[in-house]
Amino acid sequence: MSTTIAAETQNRTGRVTVQPVTLRRVVRSEWIKLRSLRSTRITLLVSFVLMAGLGVLTAAVTASQWSRLPAASRAGFDAVSTTLAGYQFAQLAVGVLGVVVISNEYSSGMIRATLAAVPRRLPVLGAKAGVFAIVTLVAMTAASLIAFAGGMAVLSSHHLQVSLTAPGAARAVLGAGLYLAVVGLLGVGLGALLRKTAGAIAAVVGLLLFLPLLSSLLGTWFKAHISPYLPSNAGAALLHVHQQAGSLSPWTGFAVMCGYAVAALAAAAMVLRRRDA
Repeated sequence: MSTTIAAETQNRTGRVTVQPVTLRRVVRSEWIKLRSLRSTRITLLVSFVLMAGLGVLTAAVTASQWSRLPAASRAGFDAVSTTLAGYQFAQLAVGVLGVVVISNEYSSGMIRATLAAVPRRLPVLGAKAGVFAIVTLVAMTAASLIAFAGGMAVLSSHHLQVSLTAPGAARAVLGAGLYLAVVGLLGVGLGALLRKTAGAIAAVVGLLLFLPLLSSLLGTWFKAHISPYLPSNAGAALLHVHQQAGSLSPWTGFAVMCGYAVAALAAAAMVLRRRDA
């Protein structure tokens, strides 16, 4: 894939060569931009610590209070979900970072240079989303594995631990990385669609946090028929070993969550092609 604009480089003999703008070069450019920003590294580190650290902390608190928990709570205890509890906070950091990855280019004006180099535009959005999703998937999967291993070590004091080979455990642990990667894509899509950092962050927080809270206050019909299809509720079904009452099945919920991200990116692609930078 090439575009009408080419990059010019000068070799050792002083001759200028013209290199077409390929998808590979666009991806490499987005990777350089992503890893060169200090704010990106810090936010990814915060997300990692929240995912890994809070999971172990939640397991430790549960273990310390185990003897005082009601019998019903102990009977329905899900050790895997307990160690993955940090995702609820990590998703906010990942979603905000997804917004900032692209909205900062609009606020700084750098998007004009980017789109001048890649006038077809859509490869920019695709490369940015793809690079960010892969980085998030790798980092958050590693964090969820650490949370699981550390949490199970803590829970072993009460013989509550389970292995990664237990039914549904691997799906939930690896699913945490998948879920957070899709949250990042949702942030990128909303950031590209709205272009304003504050507005896009508000949209991400509203979808992931406030809508589920609001749904619990709107009556049983809304909670039964609408709440399971909200993005965070649908995607979180993948992180539970046992299906929760009133929730979607794990992979159905994840597919619904992916639908939100795809819709945001598709809307952003349409806007990107029609609006000026």
